[in-house]
Amino acid sequence: MTSRPDSCGGEGRRRLPHPLRRAVVALQRWFDSGSSGAAGAAEDGSVDRIDWLRVAPYFAIHLGCLGVVWVGWSPAAVVVAIALYVLRMLAITGFYHRYLSHRAFKTSRTVQFVFAVLGASAAQRGPLWWASHHRHHHLNADTPGDAHSPRQHGWLWSHSGWFLSRRNFEARPDLVADLRRFPELVFLDRFDVLVPLLLVAALFGGGALLSSAYPGWGTSGAQLVVWGFFVSTVVLYHATYSINSLGHLIGRRRYATADHSRNNFALALLTLGEGWHNNHHHFPGSARQGFYWWEVDVTYYLLRLLAACGLIWDLKQVPRKMREATQVRAGLAGAGRLF
Repeated sequence: MTSRPDSCGGEGRRRLPHPLRRAVVALQRWFDSGSSGAAGAAEDGSVDRIDWLRVAPYFAIHLGCLGVVWVGWSPAAVVVAIALYVLRMLAITGFYHRYLSHRAFKTSRTVQFVFAVLGASAAQRGPLWWASHHRHHHLNADTPGDAHSPRQHGWLWSHSGWFLSRRNFEARPDLVADLRRFPELVFLDRFDVLVPLLLVAALFGGGALLSSAYPGWGTSGAQLVVWGFFVSTVVLYHATYSINSLGHLIGRRRYATADHSRNNFALALLTLGEGWHNNHHHFPGSARQGFYWWEVDVTYYLLRLLAACGLIWDLKQVPRKMREATQVRAGLAGAGRLF
């Protein structure tokens, strides 16, 4: 969310030395992303630098994967890791992306909240931050204003550097006015660490119960945390980020969009359908990104299942005229509406 004055101890903190003040804010933002602005960023012109203290938890999650050396593995732990990968990938692709970012279907407020919680458990920041930056990407795709264009900023920056920088820590509230009217989404966005921490606690407790009830399974609380959270989350991270980076570098272009988006079958399998990225940039408002039957789009299949259960409805389709139009004049990319 946008920065706001700190009502508790703000004056005292402003009297702290500049490096220490910035460190205090970075630590606060581990728990409250709405704490006062990017201390010092504007003062020293370092908005594009990585705030290493603030992003330490991101790297700690990667290091947590090394825990497999100590906790070992079990079939139960691997199944939990895969299940959480698929469930949270669906929450990111189907709801953070196709629903919150593009409004490609409709649902109830309750289902919206449930899947926003599941999306938040992927530890990819809150729903407003995610949707606002994605909408900004579509408005500026592969131009200098695109925060994660590999064509403009290089592969590594587009893959992960951009969201580690101070410039992109804040959400872009002007782009998600439709979502900000839901206080529960605003809460999830501000305290975006809460759901991942609850998931870790649930995995530890579940692993401890399994260890007690089924000792022959060879699992434990620590093992489920390592596999179900650390390993599963890191794989989920880089699969998702590959759409920002590789999705604009490797693959085929069916549509002459004004950006460099590409369709990539391997990425589509890895991300449950997001790899049909050129299709998506051609018509962002569609609930289906695999426009043809041979373009595997697992997210869309699961959305159809949810629709059959009455949980979502009005899934937007790509019009036949747009699907069959293989040439799009520069400047009309995404003519199928952003959302």
